[in-house]
Amino acid sequence: MREEPLLHVALPSGDPAVLVTRYKDVRRLFADERLSRNTSRYPASRISADNDLFGDPEIDNDPPRYLVERAVVMRAFSARRIEALRPVVREITAELMDAMEAGPRPAELMEAFAYPLPILVICHMLGVPPKDRAKFRRLIDGYLSVTALPADEVERCRVDYWNYLSELIADKRANPGDDLISELIRVSEEDPEKLTDYQLQHWVKTLLIAGYVTTASQIGTGTAVLLHRPEAAADLKADLSLVPSAVEELLRYQMMGTSLGSLRYALEDIEVSDGAVIPQGSTVMLSVESNMDEETFPDACALDIRRQDNHHMTFGAGIHFCAGAALARMELQEATEGLLRRFPGLQLAVPGEKLVRPVGGFLAGYAEIPVVW
Repeated sequence: MREEPLLHVALPSGDPAVLVTRYKDVRRLFADERLSRNTSRYPASRISADNDLFGDPEIDNDPPRYLVERAVVMRAFSARRIEALRPVVREITAELMDAMEAGPRPAELMEAFAYPLPILVICHMLGVPPKDRAKFRRLIDGYLSVTALPADEVERCRVDYWNYLSELIADKRANPGDDLISELIRVSEEDPEKLTDYQLQHWVKTLLIAGYVTTASQIGTGTAVLLHRPEAAADLKADLSLVPSAVEELLRYQMMGTSLGSLRYALEDIEVSDGAVIPQGSTVMLSVESNMDEETFPDACALDIRRQDNHHMTFGAGIHFCAGAALARMELQEATEGLLRRFPGLQLAVPGEKLVRPVGGFLAGYAEIPVVW
């Protein structure tokens, strides 16, 4: 960040990209329409050699069509619907903690709590049948493989996931309920710019992925970071009114994903800091790690659970700001407060430096987080 506003980097596929490093440039470029989200075009670089992650030539991720689709989706994905879900999240959180308390110790936080909570919530919200939850998780994990799985297995997961969603949506059309997919179908049919069946399926796919994997990763990594700093954990336990600001700081400090999710394609030359230029035709990666830019966040490498004006970009920015941000924030708040209330003595069962990262997937969390209390 200090020395180079732009860096030439290689993606996991081996393809080249330009990494934008500074917060002020990244924030501006998130809203710059000269950067296209349609990275399925040639010659845009691929994230993975074996998986065309997020590339779909049938979906237009740029204005004006993208804004029309997003407006339809956000009518169903309303703040009122999210807040009405809070008691459900609280109940699921309590049930998972009951099972943790009755189970073996050390408990493995990812499998006991961080993964099942968002899966149960998003499946409840979208009306995914309970019997399908394990299948749903397996297919999404395959869909998000960067290098973890061979190409044929990735493709099988992608096809099976798409077919599963097609059948689920058809069932909701025939038997609508009080779930988000049924609501998406209803508002789409009422809207003059309604979604096509393909667009509807694409958005359901995206919401399911975003509602599960990223939130699970952040619950785990955020808790691990907090427990690795006992003084911060003690301050938070002493004053649980700090949970919302602590969640925002953990989102800034330990991102749920990586900048691989921010790939763009430059439609023309774009100038950034110090006169550096992104060349037309470049694949561009906007560094979410610019959340650590000292020019924007004083003492950025310190975890400050009281930090105010915390305009991190973990959920992106501009017109592509994460549609599920409100849901993720609510789940993170309930998970963090729930764990600290139920297990005030919660601590890592191994030194934080020994926690193992997963290999080959899209997100950067931890493979396992053993905890005791």
